[in-house]
Amino acid sequence: MSAAEDLVNKTEGGGKESQDKHITGPTEDPVKNNDDSSVNPVNHQTAGGDENPASDQLKGPVNIVNYQAGGAERPVSGQTDVERNLTSEQVGIAGNMVNNLAGVAETPAKEHIAGGAENSVHNEAGASISGMEDEAGGVESPINSIVVAAEISVSNQANATANRKENAVETPVACKSDRLPEEAQEILKSLASHWEDVLDANALQVFPLKGAMTNEVFQIKWPTSTGETSRKVIVRIYGEGVDVFFDRSQEIQTFEFMSKNGQGPRLLGRFANGRVEEFIHARTLSAADLRDPSISALIAAKLKDFHDLDMPGEKEVHLWDKLRNWLSEAKRLSSPKEVEAFYLDTIDKEIAMLEKELSGSHQMIGFCHNDLQYGNIMLDEETNSVTIIDYEYANYNPVAFDIANHFCEMAANYHTEEPHILDYNKYPDFEERKRFVLAYLSASGEQGSDNEVEQLLQEIEKYTLANHLFWGVWGIISAQVNTIDFDYKEYAKQRFQEYWARKPYLLINSESPSPYNAPEGTGI
Repeated sequence: MSAAEDLVNKTEGGGKESQDKHITGPTEDPVKNNDDSSVNPVNHQTAGGDENPASDQLKGPVNIVNYQAGGAERPVSGQTDVERNLTSEQVGIAGNMVNNLAGVAETPAKEHIAGGAENSVHNEAGASISGMEDEAGGVESPINSIVVAAEISVSNQANATANRKENAVETPVACKSDRLPEEAQEILKSLASHWEDVLDANALQVFPLKGAMTNEVFQIKWPTSTGETSRKVIVRIYGEGVDVFFDRSQEIQTFEFMSKNGQGPRLLGRFANGRVEEFIHARTLSAADLRDPSISALIAAKLKDFHDLDMPGEKEVHLWDKLRNWLSEAKRLSSPKEVEAFYLDTIDKEIAMLEKELSGSHQMIGFCHNDLQYGNIMLDEETNSVTIIDYEYANYNPVAFDIANHFCEMAANYHTEEPHILDYNKYPDFEERKRFVLAYLSASGEQGSDNEVEQLLQEIEKYTLANHLFWGVWGIISAQVNTIDFDYKEYAKQRFQEYWARKPYLLINSESPSPYNAPEGTGI
């Protein structure tokens, strides 16, 4: 890392931004107006203030590739009074969702931890130290009461805001080593004792990193005899109760496989609820970086390499079974009012519908990262190369789902005072998506045909729907089990809102009607 080893240099700036420019493609695919079956259930407001697209029903053919899943491109309004009245009534009913969801949104836990810029050690660390088997923390009890938004006190809101501002400082402050488990400290001291340039193995400095939503992540530094550089490693402490999301043993296996193949950092040690990783001398990408065409092309090519990895294990799609398992856990942890407010009882039908709609023998299956947000991409500016890190959610899936996830993540910036807020006006426009897909397909040495490009773009847009459900359900579970200072419920609400807002425009035949087309007064 450059600039006198400044920790926050390139780690605090992580974010994802995009533009909302509509560019019409050369061909247009008709999308039927789904007035009867798929009315947007959300009185949808993005962080950027765009109106809910449900208020303007589609009229006429629209290419779903050119019509962004991110909501930056809205259909042209111009309907009859009858159509407007019908839509207004539907949206009015759907507006209950926002109130319902706001009613269960809770102030996030106050313990702020860091992560996002998930670097690891480029040091010659000697033999890796093996640790104990992974034992994730226990699941915390689900919330015992629902705090209605109107009842949240002004003081609580002020405290939450103050906490966010306090945690948004640009320069992280070193904390005491006792923030780390004793077992982790012993591993770190043992590592440092093998490095001749470290002045004192016990003089470790601990810096929390911002941006993580699953684990606590710390950068560890030791002063060296050179005085100009320092030894660094990364310590990752697993979040409590998050083992429902992935198999830790499988993740470690993936981590070691990637390391042996030169795809990521080395594993230096393991302890009961975490691990020590190599520090990569590179910087974490930011929102602006994702919009840089040259960097985006590097990401696309690297993602193609990732998808082509021959990983051990079954090469079958994991998405749908994982979604169903997560949904079952979300219902188990949620109160009846939460299940009703987030309409969790309807999600299983949506999963079945999407699986039927999107599955097919034509789609490409690969080893997918499934969480390619900016904090999981490192850029070495000297070699002009990128490294993908953090493989907790990685497994085999349709590659269109993985690319859709990357596009959707551009609506987020996890290094702001309100990191849970999403702005789907920043979803990449058609030209940006097409440029990425062209770079992705050509990474293997062969230029993709126009039909291949068009087909993959279409699949990606549809898989944004699965992605919204995936992270929406994840947010519901995380709100119950994770103590990181992040408003998981508000995040989940936004993902569900975007799902219902985009569904009528991305699926020609939606068999499952919106659950929000119900008599007024239902819900909480």
